Amino acid sequence: MPFIGVLPEREHLFQPRPRCDIGVNDAAAWRLNPAHRQVYDKLSLALDAGLRAAPCGVDPRDCGIARDAQVFVKPIVNLAGMAVRARAVPADAVPNEAGSFWCERLEGAHTSSDCLVQDGRAVWFAHTRGSDEKDRERPIYWEVGAALPDLEPLIADWVARHLKGYSGLCNLEMIGGRPIEVHLRGSNGFFDFYGPDFIPAWVALVDGADFTPPPPIPGGFVISVFGEVVIDEAQREAAAEQGVRVDLDTRTADRSAILRSSDKDAGLDVLRRLTGRTPA
Repeated sequence: MPFIGVLPEREHLFQPRPRCDIGVNDAAAWRLNPAHRQVYDKLSLALDAGLRAAPCGVDPRDCGIARDAQVFVKPIVNLAGMAVRARAVPADAVPNEAGSFWCERLEGAHTSSDCLVQDGRAVWFAHTRGSDEKDRERPIYWEVGAALPDLEPLIADWVARHLKGYSGLCNLEMIGGRPIEVHLRGSNGFFDFYGPDFIPAWVALVDGADFTPPPPIPGGFVISVFGEVVIDEAQREAAAEQGVRVDLDTRTADRSAILRSSDKDAGLDVLRRLTGRTPA
């Protein structure tokens, strides 16, 4: 059986092939996991986390939020790019937008944690931390393999409460230790830095074979080249000489390429040469 939803240029990462169907994008994961697809309801996720949130049409000021405070507005369920149409607006300017909700704005580290789950129990973690510098709320880069042990009890508790009976991979995106999105798949763009034992362990877990949690991931950096940036072959070859892979991005709006590097300084130097931007 295949992994379902793999982009053609990423096929080489997804070996060995599983006996069971495994979804690696949200549409496939939602379809294949009917007993647990409720995790894609971001309004319920926010309320479960104790956040002030409500469907658009409910005035945030009636929920104790100051008129000039920033809140996030985003779709309640959105499988075609979970962050699409998400934006921050003042509480007194929340649109009456069907199918969307508002939520109080969180502060703190932006993290993305993949978790292997065995029958509703978290058994392995891989954490990624977003940079403090943002481009319209999007981290400029992600540190794959960040040490975030304080998050693991929070994630394990969430998994135990919401994923009873589930075996496979899930991802929790968090700000300040509170979940903002959950996926019944992993952070596919980070798998390059997970090491050779990760995919076989994931497949064994889902197929019900002998399962041994993989070792801690080697890690690296995934850097976004936001904006309309023309990148030629000579620039890609120069980046490769520094150990930085440049993957052109033709699918994500307002992102021209993704840089992958095991060395942060080398990756940010390539970003500077491509865009003139030097993040901290």
